[in-house]
Amino acid sequence: GTPGIKVLMPALSPTMEEGNIVQWLKKEGDTVNVGDALCEIETDKAVVTMESSDDGILAKILVEEGSKNVRLGSLIGLLVEEGQDWKQVEVPADAGVPSSVAPPAPAPASAPAAPSVSAPPKLQHQPGKLQVRLSPAARNILETHGLDASNVTPTGPRGIFTKEDALKLLQEKQKGKPSELKPVVSPAPAAVPSPTQPTAVTSYPRPAIPPVSTPGQPGALGTFTEIPASNIRRVIAKRLTESKTTIPHAYAAADCAIDAVLKLRKELAKDDIKVSVNDFIIKATAVTLRQMPDVNVTWDGEACRRLQSIDISIAVATDRGLITPIIKDVAAKGIKEIAASAKALAKKARDGKLLPEEYQGGSFSISNLGMFGISDFTAVINPPQACILAVGRARPELKIVEDEEGNEKLEQHQLMTVTLSSDGRVVDDELASKFLETLKANIENPMRLAL
Repeated sequence: GTPGIKVLMPALSPTMEEGNIVQWLKKEGDTVNVGDALCEIETDKAVVTMESSDDGILAKILVEEGSKNVRLGSLIGLLVEEGQDWKQVEVPADAGVPSSVAPPAPAPASAPAAPSVSAPPKLQHQPGKLQVRLSPAARNILETHGLDASNVTPTGPRGIFTKEDALKLLQEKQKGKPSELKPVVSPAPAAVPSPTQPTAVTSYPRPAIPPVSTPGQPGALGTFTEIPASNIRRVIAKRLTESKTTIPHAYAAADCAIDAVLKLRKELAKDDIKVSVNDFIIKATAVTLRQMPDVNVTWDGEACRRLQSIDISIAVATDRGLITPIIKDVAAKGIKEIAASAKALAKKARDGKLLPEEYQGGSFSISNLGMFGISDFTAVINPPQACILAVGRARPELKIVEDEEGNEKLEQHQLMTVTLSSDGRVVDDELASKFLETLKANIENPMRLAL
């Protein structure tokens, strides 16, 4: 055969461990040049186009479209040099198609038929097998389902096989035998001899997990449908768990009057300059971070790092999960430029076309749920950043104010609640309070944003 040039699954993001092949952009027999787009790969952050690092002809696609959880460094294709017979490419013996679906557990060689009228099978000590000490609850589960605990290491004190051990063994059996995932009602077991008197116990065992529903059939009571998690969703789950379990979150909230922002936004619209309230919030946050650089920090696990550039991550909801594209050097940008950047990044995020440098890093995050009618909420910090600002909707409220003559009167104001989640290791309560106080002043007086 013709020797081939290996095409391996690349690392397209720093945290990527595996990827999904979304689409091949070249087919077997196509000529490929350095820099040509070979395929689209879904990483833990977005869908990224993989470019070829070699010239040649795409001779063999070893991992087809739709393949999931392909490990880094896995062989996904083969190239040959131009002029060689690509149809005769030599496929390595260890090449195989990775699959995200684990192979089904082998069925046991023999399974005892369930008796229709007799009592459930009792556990008996067999010669050559280790005698296991059972708790009463574990014994009931094992006898009811005919399980063998001799090959399982007990986790209870003094080597006792506990109820949790029995439930774990039952789950493993049910995963390996889907046909047995039906609720079973055992007949009344035969009387158990007792030194005093016979005792009859009726048990109604229930499966440890609900059975999986069958595709194409109406869902039965107690069943569920399993939805595979995307790479992005798994990374989100991992990072949120890491954030809430390792970062001491502290929360502080403030109400900001945005009447001046709304008025300025109307005036800009007359000149065909379309900006949102969120764009003003991004700008006000950047100006506040410039005034208070001690908040523009990250924590690397051992020390605090004060960042020179103010790069703000904006949370964008997509079909694949939440992602935070970054507007770079926000303090040096005007409102109009911020609005254009936010709109472009949000579109690329929803289309899954963000480049790694467009979502990696950042010094501060903003999450705005005001457009969904949420009044206020608390957000989870995006490590290694130290803060995230949660923004709620604008709401009208009456407020007593004094006019120039000192007379009190009621006026309606548009208020918005912003909640700061801060890492208590680097941003203490006093610093967080001063940050919110300064941010409130900048939002309520948008002319400050031009200074």
